[in-house]
Amino acid sequence: MDLGLKDRVYIVTGGTRGLGMATARALAAEGAKVVVSGRTEKSVADAEAELGGSGAAAGVVADNADAATPGRLIGVARDAFSRLDGVLISVGGPSAGTSDTIDDGRWRADFESVFLGAVRLSRTVAEELADGGAIGFVLSSSVYEPIHGLAVSNALRPGLAGYAKNLANELGPRGIRVVSFLPGLIATDRLRELDALTTDDADAARAGIPLGRYGTPEEFGRAAAFLLSPAASYVTGVTVSIDGGARSAF
Repeated sequence: MDLGLKDRVYIVTGGTRGLGMATARALAAEGAKVVVSGRTEKSVADAEAELGGSGAAAGVVADNADAATPGRLIGVARDAFSRLDGVLISVGGPSAGTSDTIDDGRWRADFESVFLGAVRLSRTVAEELADGGAIGFVLSSSVYEPIHGLAVSNALRPGLAGYAKNLANELGPRGIRVVSFLPGLIATDRLRELDALTTDDADAARAGIPLGRYGTPEEFGRAAAFLLSPAASYVTGVTVSIDGGARSAF
């Protein structure tokens, strides 16, 4: 299937590692140009080189919590590729911990990066997009079911899913789509960090997944690239679980 991605341009935040990088790779493999952001000069330079270098990818050191980030990312997309067709908003997971262990400072910092940063970027990108544009949010299965030990994610991710649904309704008349992705147990560095915080047996975790294994970042990236592409032009306002069937509800 031709996804219609050739020469389209997408911003991918958190695009130097994990699910963001996997999606950037999938977009680039289909001929799209990508602007990826990350926290360090080295990670950004490495990602830009891996994705094809100048003419195919542009890297930006940026933090989603910084109010200047949306303008900088859009400016790079315009300067490097002269257009913008969409964004995948992916950030590192919020602080782990239970509600009694997370202080006000951590709540504020996570709200700024996970929630407000995503809202600000989506709002700013939406102003730049034309008919056919797409906005994707990388959320979490905590949108539907709380995850033990992740109180911040359990609070902020469902709120962001509600915002994304509202945004889809608002932008639909302009032909702009909004999709939320709910990754389950995907074998990323973040998952390994969370596994280290729990005594749960990894085999038991896999046993709860109908496909019987953790997903790979590449599997997530291919699904996200399809849903951001023109091939999914009638899909908007949905939350898509990419979890091997782990969610038990319809």
